[in-house]
Amino acid sequence: MKQPQKLIPAQPTHLSLADAATGDVFTVNHVVAPSGAPEWATQLEDIGFLAGERVAIMARGLPGGDPLVVRVGLSTFALRLVEAACVRVTPVANGAAT
Repeated sequence: MKQPQKLIPAQPTHLSLADAATGDVFTVNHVVAPSGAPEWATQLEDIGFLAGERVAIMARGLPGGDPLVVRVGLSTFALRLVEAACVRVTPVANGAAT
């Protein structure tokens, strides 16, 4: 009898940093701004959220997980969930927070 093939779930190509798992490492794809705050994209890019940069969520505030402690490059910032939702990221295979 033929063995059924195991299906490997597809990884999302990119997700919001607000939805990223704590401790996992991601690469920034791009930053999008909400319609009510178009300046957020520039502000996030100015502090280091640039395409290709490594980023990780180090911790989440309690209660509710807001704000996030985020490391981007060699810097660490506190971001509100609404700001983190503007950053689109891709998981890094076998990445570990640095």
